[in-house]
Amino acid sequence: MSRLLFRLGHGAAAHPWRTISAWLVLAAAVLGLAAAFGGTPHDDYDVPAARAQVGIEQLRDHQPGAGDASARVVVHNRSGAAPDALQLRGLTARLAAMDHVVTVSLPVPSADGDTALYTITYDVPVTDADLMGNLTPLETAVAPARAAGLQVELGGEVPESAAAPMEGRGEAIGLAAALVILVLAFGSVVAAGLPLLTAIVGLAVGSGGVTLLAATMDVSTAAPTVATMVGLGVGIDYALLLASRHIEHLRAGHSVTDAAGHATATAGRSVVFAASTVLVSLMGLPLAGLPVYSSFGFATAIAVLAVLAASLTLVPALCRLAGRRMLSRRVRRGRTSDRTPLTTRWASRVGRRPLPWAIGAAVLMLTLAVPALDMRTWPQDPSTQSSSLTTRRAFDLVSAEYGPGANGPLLVVADRTKVTDAAVAAVAADLAARADIVAVTPATTSHDGALALLQAQPAFAASDARTGALVESVRAGLPSGVELTGGTAVFADISDLLAGRLWLVIAFVVAVSVLLLAMVFRSVVIPVKAAVMNLLSIAAAYGVMTAVFQWGWGTGLLGLDHAVPVSSWVPILMFAILFGLSMDYEVFLLSRIREEWLATGDPRASVVHGLSSTGRVISSAAAIMVAVFLGFASEVDVVVKMLGVGMAVAVFLDATVVRMVLVPATMSLLGRLNWWLPAWLDRLLPTIDTEGHAVATPQPGYAAGPASTAALPSGRAASAARAAGHPVGRPAPHAATLATAVAAHGSPAAYGEGGGATTGSDEPAPVATR
Repeated sequence: MSRLLFRLGHGAAAHPWRTISAWLVLAAAVLGLAAAFGGTPHDDYDVPAARAQVGIEQLRDHQPGAGDASARVVVHNRSGAAPDALQLRGLTARLAAMDHVVTVSLPVPSADGDTALYTITYDVPVTDADLMGNLTPLETAVAPARAAGLQVELGGEVPESAAAPMEGRGEAIGLAAALVILVLAFGSVVAAGLPLLTAIVGLAVGSGGVTLLAATMDVSTAAPTVATMVGLGVGIDYALLLASRHIEHLRAGHSVTDAAGHATATAGRSVVFAASTVLVSLMGLPLAGLPVYSSFGFATAIAVLAVLAASLTLVPALCRLAGRRMLSRRVRRGRTSDRTPLTTRWASRVGRRPLPWAIGAAVLMLTLAVPALDMRTWPQDPSTQSSSLTTRRAFDLVSAEYGPGANGPLLVVADRTKVTDAAVAAVAADLAARADIVAVTPATTSHDGALALLQAQPAFAASDARTGALVESVRAGLPSGVELTGGTAVFADISDLLAGRLWLVIAFVVAVSVLLLAMVFRSVVIPVKAAVMNLLSIAAAYGVMTAVFQWGWGTGLLGLDHAVPVSSWVPILMFAILFGLSMDYEVFLLSRIREEWLATGDPRASVVHGLSSTGRVISSAAAIMVAVFLGFASEVDVVVKMLGVGMAVAVFLDATVVRMVLVPATMSLLGRLNWWLPAWLDRLLPTIDTEGHAVATPQPGYAAGPASTAALPSGRAASAARAAGHPVGRPAPHAATLATAVAAHGSPAAYGEGGGATTGSDEPAPVATR
């Protein structure tokens, strides 16, 4: 693949306008097809694996309109008097006249009479295009009542689908912060703009692909947001890594076109493999057992593939057009610096005393992870949202006027062919006798007489910690033929289901990722250690998220007025995304460490070299990713806030504590054991060369291409070297070309994956030419 990537990058740089034109044509074609044949994101609220789904299906079969959309209208008179009867009659008529409305209940007065509650049912599901995200009919119907001085708030499924739309602040904040970080990192506005432009183009094509995906399957309305969040972050990261390597080659004296080709052949390999780990993680999402997770995985995978393709082709093309302007003005003017880079000094300091650094970092991460032991998950409901939303105000009014459990009643569905009316009455009596149930409605029958229906109001809100036990206890006491359903029961089932499936997703993603890393880095220790550290950073992110949201330590800063449980949707989604992103940085760092290890056989020096070579790139990429995620934390929806905060914390910890401390400290402690691989496993595993040794970078003045490369032992070649008695990790006798070149021109670092000869400073080393 190294040869293929070299030709791809070199060709794109040799013909930049053709490459750019091809992307413009591709973008126009994808967006045109999306406009003509694409679908609309469409939520599927069914949960086939949930016990409560049984009762929902029975209602759909026997009660017309049951299981379809509903809404609530809460009318409150702030003066304390009963709402005007004439106003209520007019409101009833306007609500009944809305499209798709089947019934409008009589207004139910509160105990003190100053509030009236309407329930509206529709003849289509809430996911119908006419209802989903469309508050206009309801807002129009209640406008006269509001104009008359009444407080009217909207709740239920239909308003909740539209109450907290994405406002686009996340993308804007992330892009602005990314531009500032890139200018500081590169010292060149041209170089800073290149990763942003590449990510935006790739993301545009990916967005069109997600729209086309929506025409073939149900794609959650939140999936495009998650795809944008991840695609923007990794797109900038991948382009940044390629541009950084291109600049290294430019500073070493290569031509612009050759630098682009070799950057794609070397860094491009790391980018391809890093994207593969992200895709593997995303493919674990369908194991969560809910259709919505499949749509998250597929939509985000499309975005990642699009920005990957853009990075591998647009970056070399744009680098060719930018020419020497990719270098900072200081470098272009020939100014040099003898200062040792900060990352080199840091890596040396950690390498000298690795044990205390490793212990300190591990203790910090474990301390941050402790709150996760107290994490309680519950699906998002209006009680967790900002008080600026009408759905939250409606929820609060209902709780205050009708009781906290009125927002989440339990529905009992009895099959009358299996259960007698006497048994139904006994169930009602048992429920009414419970201390955690405050009211039970009289039994009613479905239109066809096949079902008996009861509604029970809990003594506490649905998001209360006691709800799960209540649902389990009530369900355990029901006879055969009677099912417990309703929104609260569905939420309890979802919470239990996802809590159990989380471990299945973790096992799949970790196992496949460890296997991929073992193939790439020819080691058992490296992939296991990487998986443990990734799990540690994710656990710390879970802990911080629990403290911020569930313990309420940061809710005020995020626009929330009280502590809320962690959304059940977040932990699995966070894990799948974060594990892949963490592996990105792991691949970027370990590729450079392994390159130096293969060249020198010095385990400690290779860690210092790898960290000093990638420290600035990883830090810049992580800072951009953190800015993007924190930008999304500014959105209104609480689930998006949780994802933004959790992923920003995880990336920050991963790029600082893990990559800058734990990885170099543990690798320095382990030494040669880092690269231990049993011979039998070495023979079984296929070889994947991320360092690009098949297309090594020659010194300027040598002919580029395979003829001038030096093969380094990896995979089966490493086994052969061991059999011949040569130490793996040092140049074997068959690497004569490299040995000769080193003897003539100095450091072997000039011939590895890094490509550029360096002095340890920020300036290029003198380069001899033949």
